[in-house]
Amino acid sequence: MSEELDVVRQGIDEVDRELVTLLKRRLQLVSKVGEIKSRLGIPVYAPDRERDMLEKRRSEAEKHGISPQLIEDVLRRIMRESYCSEHDAGFKCVNPSARNIVIIGGNGQLGSIFVRMFRLSGYQVDVLSRRNWETDAQRMLANPGMVIVCVPIDVTGETIEKLGSLPEDCILTDFTSVKAVPLEKMLKIHRGPVMGLHPMFGPDIASMAKQVVVCCEGRYQDQCEWVLAQMKIWGTRIERVTADEHDRAMSFIQALRHFTTYAYGYYLQKYRVDLDRLVQLSSPIYRLELMLVGRLFAQDPSLYADIILSSERNVENIMAYRDCIDEQVKMVQSYSRESFIREFLNIRDYFGSYSEQFLKESKILLDQARDSMVHNTL
Repeated sequence: MSEELDVVRQGIDEVDRELVTLLKRRLQLVSKVGEIKSRLGIPVYAPDRERDMLEKRRSEAEKHGISPQLIEDVLRRIMRESYCSEHDAGFKCVNPSARNIVIIGGNGQLGSIFVRMFRLSGYQVDVLSRRNWETDAQRMLANPGMVIVCVPIDVTGETIEKLGSLPEDCILTDFTSVKAVPLEKMLKIHRGPVMGLHPMFGPDIASMAKQVVVCCEGRYQDQCEWVLAQMKIWGTRIERVTADEHDRAMSFIQALRHFTTYAYGYYLQKYRVDLDRLVQLSSPIYRLELMLVGRLFAQDPSLYADIILSSERNVENIMAYRDCIDEQVKMVQSYSRESFIREFLNIRDYFGSYSEQFLKESKILLDQARDSMVHNTL
């Protein structure tokens, strides 16, 4: 029986080696695609091409009796690797005549991503920080084409105030996760083009493809458009909103979500809940939820403190959420099954088609989480 199984396994190993060879060939072709895109200035991410290719491969898989979802999962993972490979060729420079770009805080985790991306696109990028401000600021800020403020929220205001003598045609922008106050301060301190940007991703991304950057217009937006065009070539999606719309949305997307995650972690540590036991007994969905909590506490606490405490609106929103929790606690204390189901269905109606969409999307995440789980066997 063992010999029979070994023969089949050897066949599998041979197919796997062929797959590795094919993957190598595909990545080589992707590199050529990257070179062409770089020369022509074509964005890394082409949604129509991706959608068309996946539909065709799913159809072909079905004809061969293979799960279409399996093929899509494999191809999406390959494409994610491909987007990273396309960086090797660099990117077309949208504005070759642009003067140097100064990124204040460019040594930080987020800032360093943009230092790299702008340099890959052919721009001269200078980095300013507290360590070299005294020695290099005067020279770097003498005649820049753009200055990006990428520092913690609590020092953003004072950093902007140091930039009052920039050339009038210099673009001034920031990457802060709040927009109204920094944008107002930049408009006050600088007479030239101003916009607020918020990269909606962390420093652990492998590629800018499919990432979102929020843009809040300030002044002379037409002079800023080349920056957004450059980011689109990287594969970024630009979302334009007003500063107030941004801050209202971030109060839910960031501040409230981070606080509730923090509060759950606080509860677990306060009552010394056995994390090992939770992990052992968790199905992929519960493990994934626990991972999102643990992920928060693996990062810089000052970042989350600044986000949550950045405005009165955030605090008011958290207090309103607390009141909402109190209402639901009273309902649970009444042991009213009917009330719970009624509220559940009301919330389902509110989510509408997003419920089914998120169910489908989350299944993909759960499958990935399940694949990464390792169980020790005796």
